[in-house]
Amino acid sequence: MRLRLSEADAAFREEMRAFFTTQVPERIRSVVAERRELSKDDIVETQRILNAAGLAVPAWPAEWGGRGWTSLQKHIWHEEMQLANVPAPLAFNTSMVGPVIATFGSQEQKERFLPATANIDIWWSQGFSEPDAGSDLASLRTAAVRDGDHYVVNGQKTWTTLGQYGDWIFTLVRTDPDAPKKQMGISFLLIDMTSPGLTVRPIKLIDGGQEVNEVFFEDVRVPVGNLVGEENKGWTYAKFLLGNERVGVAPVGSTKSVLARAKQLAKDRLDDPFVAARFAELETELLALELTALRVVANSADGKPHPASSVLKLRGTQLQQAVTELLVDLAGPGGVASGADDGSAVPQWARVATPRYLNYRKASIYGGSNEVQRQIIAGTILGL
Repeated sequence: MRLRLSEADAAFREEMRAFFTTQVPERIRSVVAERRELSKDDIVETQRILNAAGLAVPAWPAEWGGRGWTSLQKHIWHEEMQLANVPAPLAFNTSMVGPVIATFGSQEQKERFLPATANIDIWWSQGFSEPDAGSDLASLRTAAVRDGDHYVVNGQKTWTTLGQYGDWIFTLVRTDPDAPKKQMGISFLLIDMTSPGLTVRPIKLIDGGQEVNEVFFEDVRVPVGNLVGEENKGWTYAKFLLGNERVGVAPVGSTKSVLARAKQLAKDRLDDPFVAARFAELETELLALELTALRVVANSADGKPHPASSVLKLRGTQLQQAVTELLVDLAGPGGVASGADDGSAVPQWARVATPRYLNYRKASIYGGSNEVQRQIIAGTILGL
């Protein structure tokens, strides 16, 4: 099967490609290409460049910066961004809390938060997972008790990605502990992270880095005006948020970019039939994934992901992990030199290969674990 873009969509792709490769600084894109850690300043600068051009939140309502694009145009925007090694807009802002506020928030909340969220003047953190409520999120125990014009929040959140940068945190809290079902009695609160009683504690990773955090709430007072939507309807808003989070779950563009760089690094070894066969297999699998992504885009309606998006999540993360594993194998013994400094004889790409491989084990968990995706595929696609 051969797919061809219309002239209008082909022109749109060229427009996106030209913007991403000329307007986002090369020094930032090189960090992504070389698989180094982006700084907070890199992420903020990139998103503000995109927002100024109307390219940060294209899926939002037009009133708040959306572009009214087709599903295919949004797919092209996302893929060209990845191929150009441009950092994606901060997901916590643009594909999580932003759409929730735009859909369920009060007019006052929209005016207060949406422009600042799109421009990353507010850096949002996600307060969902807890020590005993991860995949079983409905078991969360962080409590919010109404006290006049405030809620008093007590509890703990964990695995809060980049929470050390957070200005505000969107949080699921239990407001009715006596609800007949655990999915009920949950509310969606917006909490200022400078509030008294709120503490962020880093979770140190095996490589010494700080990507995730714990967040503690001790009698944190939150104005009732920071409740999104209705009290005890937070589970509905959380499902809506997670649906948005899973859009674009197959990182085809970024995986293609990493694989192309790996092939360049291995150019002296491509005469080895085993190495060549491994590249050929991954390239073929990525092509199949890309065609599947296009089919899903073509059959998605009303902004709702097609059930086959679970296939993209499952296979996309598997291939993402397979490419990181390939880089570890190409690095050989140099792959264990992750602690070496820039004076080392081991090249930078080899030093980061193993940490990236280990870090991307998370890809098969976040956004709905691959086990959950298999259940969705079995029930909604295969009818089992």
